[in-house]
Amino acid sequence: MAISRSDLVAALAEKSGTTKTVADSVLSSFTDVLLEAVAAGDKVSIPGILSVERVERAARTGRNPSTGETIEIPAGYGVKVSAGSKLKAAAK
Repeated sequence: MAISRSDLVAALAEKSGTTKTVADSVLSSFTDVLLEAVAAGDKVSIPGILSVERVERAARTGRNPSTGETIEIPAGYGVKVSAGSKLKAAAK
């Protein structure tokens, strides 16, 4: 079962004893800060829960699956998300 954004906002509001409007605002702000930090190349870490960082991907040679033609894939960036110990323990 997946938790939707509205379910997450409702759960945050209930846990924190605040309104859904405030919880939604906090979640939106967290999202903005996370995106800005990753775009700037900073690592975001919430100890025990997760860490998110931007990683460089080297240029490489690939293959078009339709034609089999070799293509050059340019260097770029990706995102690495690592689960923390508390999150791993919760998944067991």
